[in-house]
Amino acid sequence: MRIAHLILTRHFAGSERHAVELANAQAREHEVTLILRQGAAGKHADAFADRVSPQVRTVLVPNWLPVWHAANAVKALRPDVAHAHLSGACRALSGLHGVCLRVATLHIRYKPSQHATMDALVAVAPWQLNDIPPPLREHTAQIDNWILPARGSPESRARLRAEYGVPQDAWVFGAVGRAEASKGLDVLIDAFERAALPNAWLVIVGHGDALPKLRRQAGPRVVLPGFSRKPKDWMAAFDAFVSPARFEPFGLVLLEAMQAGLPIIASRSEGALHLAQTMQPDLVPIDDVAALAQALQRMDQSRPRRRQYDLARFSIESKLAQLDAFYRRELDALARPLVLPADARPDTP
Repeated sequence: MRIAHLILTRHFAGSERHAVELANAQAREHEVTLILRQGAAGKHADAFADRVSPQVRTVLVPNWLPVWHAANAVKALRPDVAHAHLSGACRALSGLHGVCLRVATLHIRYKPSQHATMDALVAVAPWQLNDIPPPLREHTAQIDNWILPARGSPESRARLRAEYGVPQDAWVFGAVGRAEASKGLDVLIDAFERAALPNAWLVIVGHGDALPKLRRQAGPRVVLPGFSRKPKDWMAAFDAFVSPARFEPFGLVLLEAMQAGLPIIASRSEGALHLAQTMQPDLVPIDDVAALAQALQRMDQSRPRRRQYDLARFSIESKLAQLDAFYRRELDALARPLVLPADARPDTP
């Protein structure tokens, strides 16, 4: 199968990781192209073109009019499937009806302006299905995200703690995510200060527009190192993981925290509720500083050990099989002529 993935952003985060990992994995059995804008191949720390497997053909389109250039690239490639990730990629496919099967993943939620013109959709969590109109819902698959079988390096715990001045014997609460309002990191900092835990530290890993404000807000035992190319190394340095998100569609980072065996505190975001049966977190209301502070205190008092989570259903092999079957089903549906009900057929002379 010839598959083209499109993602036209500049900076690496969860959606970009999803697209790159998917393209890399599919390239083991299919002919895969990844269409990126040139900004993704820059020299900034969170560029991501260098994460693409050599087995994947990479097409870089100009930063100027990237949507137009990406659409032309798809027309030139004529893939069986063009799979869009985020808004720019969806816009690139919107006018290509009949060129190929056009699929989009709902990395956030269903948005008519982005997704209504697609042939098929992939929802990463069940709650997203509710907003999809019935005709398109029939061409939608709910496929969970996955976790790759990699862990942080064994020496990273001691190394990172030493590098950032965190005592080796301290209990460290950790969070990983883009520094933006939706992640609720300001709530976490306030809750940590309110909890007043004398032997605990808080480390928040990630970059974003809110990072300078968060650093001004942070107390002396709060560390914000910024973007990391190896967040799993940080997971090894944590003792517990906290997700204070105001909105989290799925939460790839929650899978990473479980893979690291960390006990978890999470706000009642959509993603945390979807994964709650697997991760069994201490759930707290969204935007509730007092409740989160109490959860931090409870965990600091009990200091649970790392645990083994059952992540079998999140293997990438199972997700590849589901997606491959979905592609083939929708390609078959696209090839069939549309049969209208008798009362919906146009009158014939």
